[in-house]
Amino acid sequence: MRKKIGILTSGGDCPGLNCVIRAVVSHAKLTYDWDVFGIPYATQGLLERQAIALNMHGWDLRGIDPLLNMGGTILGTINKGDTLAHVDEMLASYQALALDALIVIGGDGSLAILHELAKRGNWNLVAIPKTIDNDVAFTEWAVGFDTSVNTIVDALNRLTFTAASHDRVMIVEVMGRSAGHLALHAGIAGGADVILIPEISYTISGLCQHLAELRDRWRRKFAIVVVAEGAKLCVEYTENNTNTKCGRGQYIADQIARCSSNCIDTRVSVLGHIQRGGIPSALDRLTATVFGKTAVDLIAQGQFGQMVAWQNGGVVPVPIADVVAQSPLHVNPQGYLVQSARSLGIYLGEKSNE
Repeated sequence: MRKKIGILTSGGDCPGLNCVIRAVVSHAKLTYDWDVFGIPYATQGLLERQAIALNMHGWDLRGIDPLLNMGGTILGTINKGDTLAHVDEMLASYQALALDALIVIGGDGSLAILHELAKRGNWNLVAIPKTIDNDVAFTEWAVGFDTSVNTIVDALNRLTFTAASHDRVMIVEVMGRSAGHLALHAGIAGGADVILIPEISYTISGLCQHLAELRDRWRRKFAIVVVAEGAKLCVEYTENNTNTKCGRGQYIADQIARCSSNCIDTRVSVLGHIQRGGIPSALDRLTATVFGKTAVDLIAQGQFGQMVAWQNGGVVPVPIADVVAQSPLHVNPQGYLVQSARSLGIYLGEKSNE
């Protein structure tokens, strides 16, 4: 009997989602002759019992398949609302759509919600990790992370020339929520002088001392500072300032101005949602393709309640329950990337506070 499987994208968008959809539809059709239905706008579409039949060439333009290099998601997505307030309706919708299995592409928040629904409704669920934050546990890579890193590195490359031309300190605020993976990877690859992440404490005096050393010892009149949006405010600041809701980039700029005895010209760039857009990188395309193929195979094997994960150069299934329990995944302050950054002379914070 031909299976009917659904697929949806949930949470914030990122490059590579369409690559996953492409791989799922192609493998399900060519290998297993299954029907694949896209659920638009994640759980909202599920609640409204919407399902769009997908086929390998339904999106072709004169034979050209655009999904491989198209950002965003053709299915649409949402990252708001109280899904669990509509549990009974959600469970009834899944049954009404008569799905044999559902593939969900989401970050740790979406996976937690959908896993809970699957438990209550006994759904046949398989998950694929995607997030520019790369904070889903048990996988080295999530779809969208590599492209976002490349986007930030491109911005840092451009800002470096302006910083050098005007003898400025360029402060770049990047996404990542409570994890510093995005800032750390992009900062190292983009030649940052300072990287501030949520997992490592720092002091403004230590930061300013590093900038002074660049100027006085190495004759560097400019610097690049990468700040994660979740980087913590300094204790001395929170105790003496009621305005703790300012952006982290602007906060660092203000503190540098107060701390330094020299007049330092600073500029702040908040990359924002630029980090979510764009054409997926080669690595994200490859990761998305292998994840999509493996998810379909797990359904064929009857292995439900699993998330596909990239580990040690291959793809393995991991129980979604374990992923939810261990997420979000944070940067290890003693890890090899942090140590590598320090060996390059990058200031990340005070070692004694790690």
